[in-house]
Amino acid sequence: MTVAAGTQGSLLDLDEAPTFGKLGETVRRIELSFGAWVDVRPGWLTGADAAFDTVRAAVPWHADRRQMWDNVVDVPRLTKFYGSGEPLPLPLLVEARDRLSAHYRPELGEDLTSAGCCLYRDGRDSVAWHGDTIGRGSTHDTLVAILSLGTARPLCLRPRGGGHTAYRIPLGHGDLAVMGGSCQRTWEHAIPKTAKAVGPRISIQYRPRGVR
Repeated sequence: MTVAAGTQGSLLDLDEAPTFGKLGETVRRIELSFGAWVDVRPGWLTGADAAFDTVRAAVPWHADRRQMWDNVVDVPRLTKFYGSGEPLPLPLLVEARDRLSAHYRPELGEDLTSAGCCLYRDGRDSVAWHGDTIGRGSTHDTLVAILSLGTARPLCLRPRGGGHTAYRIPLGHGDLAVMGGSCQRTWEHAIPKTAKAVGPRISIQYRPRGVR
């Protein structure tokens, strides 16, 4: 199932200063299975195209390498992780974290404290199927909030264990997606590669302490 989100975002963002919209009733919740859910809020950040340029310039991106069986390969995206208590480089990123914490604190019982940043430079950059199960996410319900800037790319979700994609949520231009409940341990998510000519995208993932 494809869930429409922010397909006209770039047309509305021209020359606008970045501004966060409301959450509350503007957020649509998709109930998955096994106690998992995903919230979607298209266009949460207006002026997101200007914010993309600011964030891209402010974050010290890293090109990582990873052991894959017998080989060491390039991670197909640029990254930067800001741990709990580590200062964020822009007030915009702090404001997003604090607004999300305030909205989800009654349900989550704690604040979001870390920010993982990923830069997908083109359609060759991706992230494979996985759940954020390093730390408490492997045993407890938790929450991962994703703010997307730049060109829309689909966030794909499927139940853990493989099979066909159950949901495709296009995220870009200030869209917000929040995976909660048991989602990290009972479902998987991915940003697949594409042969289409697509522009860059930045994903900012906010998590509570001890989840990665």
